[in-house]
Amino acid sequence: MSRTHLAAVALLLAAPVNLASQSPPASPRPPARSAYEELQTFSGVLNHIRLNYPDSVGYSELVAAAIRGVLKALDPHSYYVSRLEWERQSALERGELYTIGVALEDVEGIPTVIAVAPKSPAFKAGILAGDRLRTLNDTSIAGVAVRSLELRLAGEKGSRVRVGLERGPRLEPDTFSVTVKRGEFHVRTVSIVRMVNATTGYLRLDDFMGEASKELRDGLRTLRDKRAEQIILDLRGNPGGSVTAAVEIASEFFPKNTVVFRTHGRKRDVDTTFATKRDGDFRNIPLIVLIDEGSASASEALAGSLQDHDRALIIGRRSFGKALMQTVFFLPGGDNIWLTVGRILTPNGRFIQRRYRGVAVEQYYSFAGKSGAEEDTTTIYKTDNGRPVRGGGGIVPDVVLQRGSRLPVWWSVAADSGLDDAVADSVAATLDASPAGRTAWMAKPEDWAARLLPPFLDRVRTRFHVAAQPDSAQARQLSYQLAARTVQVRWGMDAVEEFLVTWDAGVRTAVANFPKLRELLAPPSPPGSPR
Repeated sequence: MSRTHLAAVALLLAAPVNLASQSPPASPRPPARSAYEELQTFSGVLNHIRLNYPDSVGYSELVAAAIRGVLKALDPHSYYVSRLEWERQSALERGELYTIGVALEDVEGIPTVIAVAPKSPAFKAGILAGDRLRTLNDTSIAGVAVRSLELRLAGEKGSRVRVGLERGPRLEPDTFSVTVKRGEFHVRTVSIVRMVNATTGYLRLDDFMGEASKELRDGLRTLRDKRAEQIILDLRGNPGGSVTAAVEIASEFFPKNTVVFRTHGRKRDVDTTFATKRDGDFRNIPLIVLIDEGSASASEALAGSLQDHDRALIIGRRSFGKALMQTVFFLPGGDNIWLTVGRILTPNGRFIQRRYRGVAVEQYYSFAGKSGAEEDTTTIYKTDNGRPVRGGGGIVPDVVLQRGSRLPVWWSVAADSGLDDAVADSVAATLDASPAGRTAWMAKPEDWAARLLPPFLDRVRTRFHVAAQPDSAQARQLSYQLAARTVQVRWGMDAVEEFLVTWDAGVRTAVANFPKLRELLAPPSPPGSPR
């Protein structure tokens, strides 16, 4: 610092100064620029790039990048689809291409598996929800959009793709690779319909697409024919889908003219109250709904409606927190955008969308299943019976369950290598194939741990030279997975479904809560009154 500067500082410190009288007058706020002027600015940027940038860049590439940036600035669920991506997606939907059965989302900048289709190639390879994608065919996927990655995972039937993944803590993750064979796997909207016990029916709804409402109605009728007196509706991992399908499904459980939810947007035709148009055939049957952090959009809207009207008890973990409605707009040249056009409100007015303004997209997805911003959850709403519920950050279950133990990474590597099959096959061959043998095996988890886990761990250690020392929770989960595979080998898929429904923690909690369902959904007692 120069002597002159030091002297100036000394003067400022020594003598009081009236800063108000010395400060220059505030400059007038610049007038807002018109839309035309803003577009001129953008056009000017493109022109500077054309004249000065050293590499050759096509305008179409720049405009596409700009569109993606604009949509990303709006919210996490609006997105752009190029003509080529649209054509590839259409080929996939027509069955001309095949994929591996995973759904991806961008979580903290990393493409992350949010769902694995049951019985898909990815499921068989041991890929789990929460795994983070790092490479495809040993090539880094850094900077590639998630929806482009999902399309890159598609290819001809029987072709293979090598997927590099990581699992565990971000700072010290376990990394592994699996080679997955693309193939055909049937995805039903309703994947499981069966009785849990003599009076309880179970139905798993995987999304709200296609013929979801018809499949659900058929499933409910099947359970009724089997004399189900109470129903468990499983929406865990359900990413949502059609708003219309959600209303049709809700109609099965409500009387006529019941408000299911409302939508509100800029255009008047988006402002709609969706209500049932008939008396549901199952409007009086006791109902419990299972949700988790993978339950999003239409599945949350349905759960919120059932909760607001005290029609069902909600069990599980906080849902994703998406209550925005998108529609597609086609652009010249065959490109299109999926643009958010409205908000979804539950019947009592709750907006359960997690906050996204001022939050990076990557952070937004990482908050799935977590509470919303405090200021968004302070407002208390009331159900029809007066029970308090809150908005912001998804649907909070009436009965909260803890997340289960996450399997170690060597489990997926071993599954991809067929070690689980080898152990399960050898044990299955020794089991009694009769119905009595099936019942006996399903009822004895101590047998699963004793007969399946030690030989499996021995093979893992020998093959991959890892310690393979699961904690007690992981050991139970591994035994469960190996036992399910053994059941499939010995007794088939029907037995697997029975096994999964029998031992699922959410289902068991639901069954335990049915006897007190009326009490749990009743109006709260006044302060000081006896219960």
